[in-house]
Order: sequence, then structure tokens, then C-alpha cells
Amino acid sequence: MYDELTEVDIKKMEEEITYRKTVLAPELGAELKRTREYGDLSENAEYKEAKHLKRKNEGRIRYLENMIRTAKVIEVKQTADSVALFDRVLIFNEKMNAEKEIQIVTTLRQNALQGYVSKESPLGSAILGHREGDRVLVKVSDSLSYYVQIRKITKGQDNEDLPISSF
Repeated sequence: MYDELTEVDIKKMEEEITYRKTVLAPELGAELKRTREYGDLSENAEYKEAKHLKRKNEGRIRYLENMIRTAKVIEVKQTADSVALFDRVLIFNEKMNAEKEIQIVTTLRQNALQGYVSKESPLGSAILGHREGDRVLVKVSDSLSYYVQIRKITKGQDNEDLPISSF
């Protein structure tokens, strides 16, 4: 299994890895050393927290390196009148009777609360390739689906300002 990512996704992950290895790791190592000097490690909450943060940083580095190693790099192909990656789309959710603007992004940059919807999500995959005015069925599961209408498409492009997801 691989993730489909853009060159910008890869670049942003490499930048984060560099930051975590050259800046954050030394800081966390120094904090671990400092808190270790407090004595009894079995009752040293500061030491345990420093150790937790160090492990979390190392885990994130491994995760990002694995994402890069297994990624399939894709090119963003824009179409003149249908929804494509990085487009902003105004949709009308018939079930909720509400409009919402979303942007279709790669999985690495998804954040549904901020309107960044993954192209692999039920909504993202359903509307990709459709045009303004289309009524599209979004199937979330066998028992849950809803219709959206595409009201407006604003063409977009891969933007380095879009942050990558963290944990």
C-alpha cells in the first residue's frame, strides 16, 4: 500500500524530518539529560515526560521516512471544468441543507475541520471529475450515504502553504 503524494508533500516531509533531527532531537535529548539528574527515575514525572516526547519525535521521524519511502509521486492534472486535486469546491449538502466550501487535497494535508478534504475520502473521491451543477452521491458506508450538489469550482494548485498533518 502506498500514498499518492505530490512533490510538495515530499518536500514538506523532508523539511520536517530535517527540523526534527537537527533542532528538536538535540533539544529533547538535552531535556532528557537534565531531568535524569533529578534523581529517582521511578518517581520523576519530568523525566517520564521528556522520555515520552523524545519517543514521540522519533516515531514521527520514522512515520515520515516510511511515507516518503512508500509514496507514489503524482502530478497534479488540472481539467478546465471538472473537480481536480487542490480545487476549491462549493458544495450543497442536501441532507444537512447547508453549503460548505472545501478544498480537495492529498491525504497528508487533510483537515476536515478546516475544509481540507482528502481525495481518498468518501466526499473527495465522489466529487473528483464532476462538474458544476452535478448532483453526486457520497457513499460513506453500506448504510450511510448522502447527496451533494457542486455549486462552484475554483481552480487551485499545489500550495506549499498548506501544512501537512501531524499527530
